[in-house]
Amino acid sequence: MPSAAPSVLPAVSNGEVILIVALAVIPIAAIVFIAGAGNAFRQIGRGQLSVHFEDDLPQQMRDSDAEASPEMREEEIRQLLEAKAYRQSSRGESPLDVEAELGRLLNEPAQGASADDPALREEVRQLVVARNERRLRHGKEPLDVEAEIERQLRELESLGQ
Repeated sequence: MPSAAPSVLPAVSNGEVILIVALAVIPIAAIVFIAGAGNAFRQIGRGQLSVHFEDDLPQQMRDSDAEASPEMREEEIRQLLEAKAYRQSSRGESPLDVEAELGRLLNEPAQGASADDPALREEVRQLVVARNERRLRHGKEPLDVEAEIERQLRELESLGQ
């Protein structure tokens, strides 16, 4: 009869197997969790309905009515005025004269931002100064305050046209 060869492997109990598996799996699970949690953390607030201010707005904002025909513009204004008159009459107030108000609005010159308004100029100055402070903190060159104020006011004036 052949004799059984002595076993080279030591006897391992069930508790020791569980301990070895746990010590091998825990570091792998921790690495996977950290990688997944980092990705999940970066995705907070990013969904179909989220707002990304830097990405959403075009560089040059334009009025949607700029390309519309005058007839379409007049019709849209008329609809808004009719809705306002309806709401006023449903509240028991005297309704708005739609035709008179429409004529007044269409004959009124477009009013943009006025560069002559000292309060507006001061507010724009404060914004430019704050922007310069932020640029300096980020290590960027500051903007020329007066030139930037004039540029901002020109942009505001062109919004009304």
